[in-house]
Amino acid sequence: MKLLIRLVISTLAIIVAANLLDGVVVSDLTSAVVAAIVLGLLNTFVKPVLQILALPITILTLGLFYLVINVLIIYFAASLVDGFEVTGFITALLFGLIVSIISGILGMFLD
Repeated sequence: MKLLIRLVISTLAIIVAANLLDGVVVSDLTSAVVAAIVLGLLNTFVKPVLQILALPITILTLGLFYLVINVLIIYFAASLVDGFEVTGFITALLFGLIVSIISGILGMFLD
């Protein structure tokens, strides 16, 4: 049940972020749900591997390279999901920040 609620929170965060940013397109609710699932899976399985591989660069940039990894994950999810598009590095960065903030705030009520 908790997993389903987190999926709904992520979907809502994606829809809100897409409405706030011009460079993010989510065509319908199904695309938002699939994007939330894909982002969750990529953040669970791919992101830790990328973070370990990029550890030297992350140390040199004092942790700022984690933002680049987050943008790459968002681009990868956008390429996998039909109806979910992100244009531009800054747009993807802002999208990630908005989704994280909204998910964090709504997730506090879950715990």
